[in-house]
Amino acid sequence: MDEKRAVPVRVDAQRNRERILEVALTELTRAADAPLSAIARKAGVGQGTFYRNFPNREALVLEVFRHEMRQVADCASQLLATRRPDEALREWMDRLALFAMTKAGLAEAIRQVTSAPGGPAKPAHTQITDAADLLLRASEQVGTIRPGVSADDLLLAVAGLWQIDPCGDWQPRAARLLDLVMDGLRAGASRTAPQSRIAPESRTAPQSRTAPESCPPPS
Repeated sequence: MDEKRAVPVRVDAQRNRERILEVALTELTRAADAPLSAIARKAGVGQGTFYRNFPNREALVLEVFRHEMRQVADCASQLLATRRPDEALREWMDRLALFAMTKAGLAEAIRQVTSAPGGPAKPAHTQITDAADLLLRASEQVGTIRPGVSADDLLLAVAGLWQIDPCGDWQPRAARLLDLVMDGLRAGASRTAPQSRIAPESRTAPQSRTAPESCPPPS
């Protein structure tokens, strides 16, 4: 009987955590010094629940950032399951653009917690690099991009995303930049790409806080 009751409790606890992260992303993007009490209230959780998950501001800010990175990384394999590799790569770049805009909004909050004396280090981008490598190797294997491009090469090529003003009309600029990068990757491809497993859809500029349809929406 105790075992049966434990499952919904764990599910409820996970939902509370996800809700806190969702609200924290919105509030910290608006104001780096958003009060933790306000985040807890808007997430609909008590102070005890909040601090059991995130004992301090540093823990919350860094977990929001890691959570966003995990979503971007997980998106790579999801897209590969339903797209031709080069199409998956291009759509993943759109998701990366959304992440770049989110990171820009959180930049001050992250700077505050990582620059304090004895503060934690900024999270590494290992998951993003691994996701980029997965997509590049899949595309290279079927001959849809030029060979020899590393994940570091790709991330350096799209680094301009982090220079775009997230408060402006960033979507068209990001789409143009990513299309240019994709055109460069396809130049020198060894052969014509195989037919996609699904009908290709017309591409539109990525919309703010909207993920490609094969990926879960960002929190």
